[in-house]
Amino acid sequence: MKITALKAREILDSRGNPTVEVDIYSGKTFASASVPSGASTGIYEAHELRDGGRRYFGKGVTDAVLNVKKVISKKLVGMDPFCQKEIDEMMIALDGTESKSKLGANAILAVSLACARLASELQGVGLYKYISKLAKTKPRMPFPFMNVINGGKHAGTDLKFQEFMIAPREKVFSESLRAGAEAYHSLKDIILKKYGRSAVNVGDEGGFAPPLSSMDEALSLLSKVCSGEMKLAMDSAASEFFSNGVYDIGSKVSARQLEGIYEKAVKDYPLISLEDPFSQDDLTAFAGLTAKIGRKVQIVGDDLLVTNVGKIKLAVECRACNALLLKVNQIGTLTEAVNAAKLAFDNGWNVMVSHRSGETEDSFIADLAVGLGAGQIKAGAPCRSERTSKYNRLLRIEEEL
Repeated sequence: MKITALKAREILDSRGNPTVEVDIYSGKTFASASVPSGASTGIYEAHELRDGGRRYFGKGVTDAVLNVKKVISKKLVGMDPFCQKEIDEMMIALDGTESKSKLGANAILAVSLACARLASELQGVGLYKYISKLAKTKPRMPFPFMNVINGGKHAGTDLKFQEFMIAPREKVFSESLRAGAEAYHSLKDIILKKYGRSAVNVGDEGGFAPPLSSMDEALSLLSKVCSGEMKLAMDSAASEFFSNGVYDIGSKVSARQLEGIYEKAVKDYPLISLEDPFSQDDLTAFAGLTAKIGRKVQIVGDDLLVTNVGKIKLAVECRACNALLLKVNQIGTLTEAVNAAKLAFDNGWNVMVSHRSGETEDSFIADLAVGLGAGQIKAGAPCRSERTSKYNRLLRIEEEL
């Protein structure tokens, strides 16, 4: 079987910004994929190609779309859709830059994901099964991590820390989803009574943004809806409030002082996961925190690692963290994302597959989380269709498994 045609277009993501969607054909069989976009992005992420200029305030992706149609298609048509590694390597070589800045990681990724989906369609198997075979991993359902209180770049409040999550851990996924949804609605009622109607408007990822100013306030609020097997998690996105050697969390603190704040929070609340607790270049601080509390809590690298094998190897050597946040658009191809996950697994790390703040209705990461056997997925609050599309896809996969 060969790839016979390729189409690409500009569509809108959940924040109303343009992104790339691709259709790939093999005869009468076709598959589509679209790519997400982040608001809080690490400086080492693969390059998202934008047009600049006045159209869409510079955020158009017509250049990336043309690169799919005019450049990538010339090499891709005629290739075997089951040769994922060869397809991805072809596009990486065609781009020729370390950050994929020539063709755009958004153009390359849309093609990469669509190829995998086409191959699964041609085989007549679920995408998660195809990914599992590709990665040589065993499928399993993940626990959901739901961002229900927003701060940082995801909100307009004084709360510097970016995400506060509930992590229901019931025996089956559907029960975890139910518990998470119920806690979300209970949290809404509490916020409504305490802060008023404006505080229950939702942010980019479906979470609430009440007028909070400290980590302790947010965790205390979440603890009111946290019962049974439910745990809590945080994404500090600390690079966003780090400058000139200090962290501005409302008051300016050193890495050592911030470490103490995290240690206290882990003692006071049922926290099981801390993501990007320090700046993306502060390996020493990461390693210090991992050494102190890494046996109790997973320390997750996001901006620190950007789903990049080279950066994961460095973090392993430094013992900087013990978990990878896997975002396909940080690296730009499915093959590279799979390699990053496998390297993390090989070193005894956990892997959390993640969405971005600018999402589409494409549920690819649900299949990716299951296919890799990652065991964890971060897909936002149980609210807004671009988030629930992932959770609903997981419900369908659970029925099959």
